[in-house]
Amino acid sequence: MRNIVVEFPRITPIEKQKIELVERKGLGHPDSLCDGIAESVSRALCREYLHRYGRVLHHNTDQVELVGGAAKPEYGGGEMIRPVYILLGGRATKRVGNERIPIAEIAIESAREYLKNTLKNIEIDKFAEIDQRIGMGSADLQHIFEKNGIPKSNDTSFGVGYAPLSDLERIVLETEIYINRKLGMREVGEDVKVMGFRNGDRINLTIAAAMVSRYIKSLDHYISVIEKLHSKLERFVSRMTERDVDIYINTADDYEDGSVYLTFTGTSAEQGDDGSVGRGNRVNGLITPCRPVSLEAASGKNPVNHVGKIYNLLSREIAEEIAGEGAEEVHVRLMSQIGKPIDEPMIASINIVGDKKLKRRAIEIADYWLENITTITEMCIEGRIRTF
Repeated sequence: MRNIVVEFPRITPIEKQKIELVERKGLGHPDSLCDGIAESVSRALCREYLHRYGRVLHHNTDQVELVGGAAKPEYGGGEMIRPVYILLGGRATKRVGNERIPIAEIAIESAREYLKNTLKNIEIDKFAEIDQRIGMGSADLQHIFEKNGIPKSNDTSFGVGYAPLSDLERIVLETEIYINRKLGMREVGEDVKVMGFRNGDRINLTIAAAMVSRYIKSLDHYISVIEKLHSKLERFVSRMTERDVDIYINTADDYEDGSVYLTFTGTSAEQGDDGSVGRGNRVNGLITPCRPVSLEAASGKNPVNHVGKIYNLLSREIAEEIAGEGAEEVHVRLMSQIGKPIDEPMIASINIVGDKKLKRRAIEIADYWLENITTITEMCIEGRIRTF
């Protein structure tokens, strides 16, 4: 029997708390770029290992650092002056017997492809200098990978998840997704940060959106783009909530001085802003100081036995399914023990706000997901699950 404990503590649901803060760093934010690159490199290595050996070999590519570059944005144009510098770190299995695996080439190419697919306004060779210092995995951790059956945990660690998302959390998440994937305004770059603040029933959204200089002719044009974006966001957000929402965009702009958030590439990485894996969104895509969270940097960690990654993703899936059974709020905490099977956590702790009749169903859901924990691995390799 797995050690699954379900409790019904007295918790004030987030929607009934007066103050709530939520943040999302968009796809073009330097931290998110590092998360995306790290996960992209891991998936590429997984595919290569599976192609060659029919199994995923040991690797962790969660060490990605971005050092900001320099650009000169100008209305109607601009130029890249100094590329951003991206260092790919971590470790991976580079050799099996006498066969060498081209880890460096795979990592750099997957990083380039991720950047090209994410940032629409860059010339990759001018935008980024990509370097790699990926080392070999340690012998003891590689040994864990060599065993058959359910993988053994690589660490004593924990993962945390909750569900459902609050009204504010959904708005913050969907607003960034809308701007980056559905808005259809080429003047708006991919570096979008959405900060949400709820005070009672009033919501405040403060949005930082990097504008792309080549598509903006003048300061007056810039102002009109901001006004158009504001109007579109008001209509979009109004469909998601009945609460009053105030939206503020690029509040550091000073129109009198002509100082505005104008970029050549659509990301602040061109203006010296740095990035690191794990410094931004959690695995549900949000930064939520009012919720139980883990500080684990999930992106880039191997999806086979790195419980710091797997348990955070798994706890979210368990929480969402239990919430779907009618719970008002669910918190899930999973803790592993190094060397033990990942489907047998030291504890699976589930806190529920809702009917106590949900206890049996919650145990069934948790047990099912643990029994099928390798599904998380498959979802990671196929890119079907969010890690940031």
